[in-house]
Amino acid sequence: MSEEAEEAPAGVDPTTPSSARIYDFMLGGTNNFQADRDALGNAQLSASELRDIAWANRGFHQRSVKWIAERGIRQFIDIGSGLPTVGNTHEVVRKVIPDARVVYVDIDPMVAAHSSALLADDGGTKVVTADIRDPDAVLAAAALRELIDFSEPAALVLTAVLHFVADSSDPWGLVARYVAELAPGSYLALSHATSDNMPPIAVQGASQVYSNAFYMRPKAKVEQFFDGLELVAPYAGAEPAVVYMGLWGCEDPELADSDGSRWGYSGVARRP
Repeated sequence: MSEEAEEAPAGVDPTTPSSARIYDFMLGGTNNFQADRDALGNAQLSASELRDIAWANRGFHQRSVKWIAERGIRQFIDIGSGLPTVGNTHEVVRKVIPDARVVYVDIDPMVAAHSSALLADDGGTKVVTADIRDPDAVLAAAALRELIDFSEPAALVLTAVLHFVADSSDPWGLVARYVAELAPGSYLALSHATSDNMPPIAVQGASQVYSNAFYMRPKAKVEQFFDGLELVAPYAGAEPAVVYMGLWGCEDPELADSDGSRWGYSGVARRP
């Protein structure tokens, strides 16, 4: 038995690449296997650009949840949370609201194994293993219901996850289903990969990393996720809009507009 097989938690196949572990590797983490690292060899992108993409998304995630917490939101549902890394949702929002409650949801059993160990003594966080495509199961999960009071505003965080959901599963309908459960005054923070204006060979390589189960979408399709919601301005002086990942919450739009940032759109919106 290989060393990696021995280290893999129960239910985890280290020979099959995982989106959560690939992302972990892109961020410089260690919770990944050789199969995940090998998958990136098909990306047709440089290592520095891959890191830029991952950190652009991570930066949006952290800035957006902090901004939402500063609006007084005390409870967060982070779906497609991925493996624990630096600056997790609960760590960021508790710098604003020390008793904020966070539920992490991910389909990968390795996320549950690592997160549960890390959060074992934290009564204000829970981990749910479930599929984003089954909102009824996610929303009915006992761990989620234990921490999240749906009569009060909450934040739904969907960063870098919906591009793994095919059109046939109606990702727009899924988002609407989750948002419908939230109280008025709640927020949605969302980022999504795009192929807009990207080199075709790079787009093909990025899709192959995830065995072509990766659905990059144009800006109009990402904007559709926010239908019926009130988009907020992404940075000072801007109009409410969906923007590249690095631009949301930035201090200097010109400096923030990196090549990696342009691989994804992002936005934050309020439920009226």
